[in-house]
Amino acid sequence: MLPLLLPIGALLAGIALLLLGSGLLNTLIALRGSLEGFSDTLLGLIGSAYFIGFFAGTHVAPPLIRRMGHVRAFAFFGAVAASCVLVHALIVNAPVWMVLRVLTGMAFVGFYAVIESWLTSQAPAERRGLIFAVYMGVNLVALAAAQQLLRLDSPLGFTLFAVATIFICLSLLPVTATRLPQPAQGEAPRVDLRRLWRAAPAAFCGALASGLAMGAFWSMAPVYGGRIGLTEAEVGLMMSAAIAGGALLQWPIGHVSDRADRRLVLAWVAAGAAAAALGLAAAGLGGNGVLAAAFLYGAAAFAVYPIVVAHLMDHLAHDEILAGNTGVLLLHGVGAAVGPAIAGALMGVLGAVALPLHFALAFIPLAAFALWVARRGADEIVEEAAHFMPMLRTSGTVLEMVTPEEHAEGPPAGPDDRDRRAVPRPAEAPGR
Repeated sequence: MLPLLLPIGALLAGIALLLLGSGLLNTLIALRGSLEGFSDTLLGLIGSAYFIGFFAGTHVAPPLIRRMGHVRAFAFFGAVAASCVLVHALIVNAPVWMVLRVLTGMAFVGFYAVIESWLTSQAPAERRGLIFAVYMGVNLVALAAAQQLLRLDSPLGFTLFAVATIFICLSLLPVTATRLPQPAQGEAPRVDLRRLWRAAPAAFCGALASGLAMGAFWSMAPVYGGRIGLTEAEVGLMMSAAIAGGALLQWPIGHVSDRADRRLVLAWVAAGAAAAALGLAAAGLGGNGVLAAAFLYGAAAFAVYPIVVAHLMDHLAHDEILAGNTGVLLLHGVGAAVGPAIAGALMGVLGAVALPLHFALAFIPLAAFALWVARRGADEIVEEAAHFMPMLRTSGTVLEMVTPEEHAEGPPAGPDDRDRRAVPRPAEAPGR
């Protein structure tokens, strides 16, 4: 493994440093806004602004990368992100913060597109799954570690904003110093949401539900922690517990989903996320068990999106997979953009308990729908069963890495093969 990872070490170091800054910033903004007296509704809109920027960035960033090249584009996005972080500390004003969050979201999707297109170009086709797993592991570890940086100072001070800026600036060093050849940046594949719905309605609904819940989680969970009386350090522990749950249990959940009807697994995981959310609501009211409930919620909720992606890949021909996965990313992005605003508005009316209730309301209909679809008939695989890949929602570029290019040796799995052992699918030259 080491010979495989050494050439891309600079890219992995860059994303780790970037996510230390980004993970700290996302939680810090929610805590600082709450301490400044921003209403929950307003904080939800600020959270939505980031995902609106992220969504817009998926269209803005690729042309900029093609024009500038990967290294200069990465430095450009770094300058934008670092400047926005510092302006948050200098101007504490909700409308200004919304604009800054839009710009930050656009910059970060540019970061991810640069790193992920580089990783995809450097990964041998037969080793892409391993590199993708390592990359997602780095993502989760960095995001969990970032929450512990809240212990350094109060969110009311300047220090934490400076620390986030430092990590973002440090992320530029390994990437801009790399000698790796710059990959070509292709055009985005055309997305047909009607085709996605016809192919896998459970995946369609799962992407929306996951976006609604996880967008609200990243934006409003720190606010929830503060509202139920947790200190800043305890909020960091709660966030880390949820991320750790998602990191540790995605593999066993994925192992099950590769060997069963993925719609049933999606139904049970969504139901588990809803139950854990209700447990989180009860723990918040009682003041005990918040970390355990957050861990269980993360374990289930983080698994929904990768199950959705794998289920969709089961139902598309190999030349449709990249466009289909981009469509799932689009649906997830729409959900993430409106989820924080909805959760913030509910919290403004019902109080802190509305956030875990929002999570439950996002996942309960998904569980019911996936179960209903599963009971209508057998899950017929179009070509070969896909492998579950633990992942976070990210840029569309990395989806090429979960679209293998060559068949592995061995017979394809039939629709009645409950072992569902996957044979990687071929991908024609993707249009990115």
